[in-house]
Amino acid sequence: MVINQSPWFGGFRQLAEQYTKETGNKIELDVNPYAGALDKIRNSLRAGAGSYDLLAIDNNWMVEFFDGGFLVPLTDLEPGFKLDPQINTFGGTIFWNEKVRSFDAAGGKLMGVPINGNVEVLYYRKDLYDQHGLKVPETWDQVLENAARLNDGSRVYGFVHRDDRDSALADFANYLFSFGGDIFANAAAGDFSVVFNSPAARAALEFYVKLGKGGGYPTAGSVSQGQMIQLMATGKAAQTVGIVGAWAQLEDPAKSAVVGKFETALIPRGAGGKHASRAGHWIGAIARNVPRERQQAALAFLTWFQGLDRQIAYTRYGAVPVRADMGKTDIARDPKFRFLKAQAENSQVAKMYAVVPEAAQMNSLLSLRLNECVIGKASVAETLNRGAAEVQDLMTRAGRKTGRLPDLK
Repeated sequence: MVINQSPWFGGFRQLAEQYTKETGNKIELDVNPYAGALDKIRNSLRAGAGSYDLLAIDNNWMVEFFDGGFLVPLTDLEPGFKLDPQINTFGGTIFWNEKVRSFDAAGGKLMGVPINGNVEVLYYRKDLYDQHGLKVPETWDQVLENAARLNDGSRVYGFVHRDDRDSALADFANYLFSFGGDIFANAAAGDFSVVFNSPAARAALEFYVKLGKGGGYPTAGSVSQGQMIQLMATGKAAQTVGIVGAWAQLEDPAKSAVVGKFETALIPRGAGGKHASRAGHWIGAIARNVPRERQQAALAFLTWFQGLDRQIAYTRYGAVPVRADMGKTDIARDPKFRFLKAQAENSQVAKMYAVVPEAAQMNSLLSLRLNECVIGKASVAETLNRGAAEVQDLMTRAGRKTGRLPDLK
C-alpha cells in the first residue's frame, strides 16, 4: 500500500498493525510526502503491472483516477460487496458514474472505502476565549472580532491562515463556499463554466485577506499545513481553520504545549452564505493492474476496516474515523475526543472543489494566484480574473463545456 505521511498516518499505521495481529495478513506500507505519494500512485497505475495493490487517494486526486479507469470498482471485484451503512460517503463522492463522468451516489459504482474522515473545522483556544469573554462564532465577522481581541502582536496571533503557494486553495475553499461562491457553475450537471471570479468569490477573498491581516501573523503567504499545526501546538495561534486530523498532535503531551486547551466548531458562515467545510477525506482504493488475489487481499482489509470496534480503536490511535455513528459511542463522551461533534457537523456541510480530473493542476494554478494576493503581489480582482481565465483554459484543453464570467473591475 502506498500512503502519504500526514497527521493521521500514525493512527492508520497502528490499525494496520492491529489487522496483522488479528488476521495474520501483513500490509507493507510505502510512506511518502504528499506530492511523492501522488507521483508513485500515478506511475504504478499507468504501468503494465502495478507496484501497489491498495492506494491511499486524497479527494483532490479521486476524479483523475476514477475517470481514467485505473481502479477496480469494489462491486466488480466482489458483486455482493456493500459499504457499511454507517460509513460516511461525503456527499456520494466515493461513487462514480463513468457514463456521465461524475460523482453519482444513486447510479455510480463504489470506487473505494473512506479511510480518513478529514473535514475542515474551526479551531479555537477555549482558555483564551474564556479569559476574554468570547463566544463561539457563527459568522466570519465574529471570527475577525475575536481575532482582534486575541491578537497581542507577539506571543499569540489572533488568527493564522494556511496560505502557502502549494495549498492556499485548500484553505480558501472554506471561505469561498461559505460566502456562496464556487469554482464551476454546475459540475455535477456537466457545466464547467468558471465562476471563480463571481461577486461572492470577491467578497470571500476580500474577507480572507482582511482576516489574515487582522490575525496578526507577520509573514503572510508562508504557512503550510505542517507549520500551521506547529503554530497551534506551540500556543502561538489562537484560532485557525484546519483539518480535524491535526487534533491528535494537539492532544499529545510529547508534541503539544496546549493539551486540553483547543476546541473545535462548525465552520462559520459568510455574509450572504451558509456554513460550509472543505471536504478533505481520503479513500482506500484498489488498483486495476494487479493480480486478482492481491485485489482480494486489499478488499479483505477494507472490509475489516469499516467495523465499529475498529473505528473506535482507529480514533484512539489518533486518526480520524469515517463512521457516522461515532457520536453515539462511549468514546464521544471522552474529553480527549471532543472533536467528534464538530467533525460530524462539518461532515454534514462538506463540499469538494476537486471535481475534475485536472484537479491537481487546478489546485496548483489557483493556490499560486491566491498566494500572490495574500502577499500583496496582486489585487483581489486581478487574482480572481486571472485564476478564472486559467481554469477556463484548462477546461477548454480538456474538451469540457466551459466559459467564464466577465472580468471583475
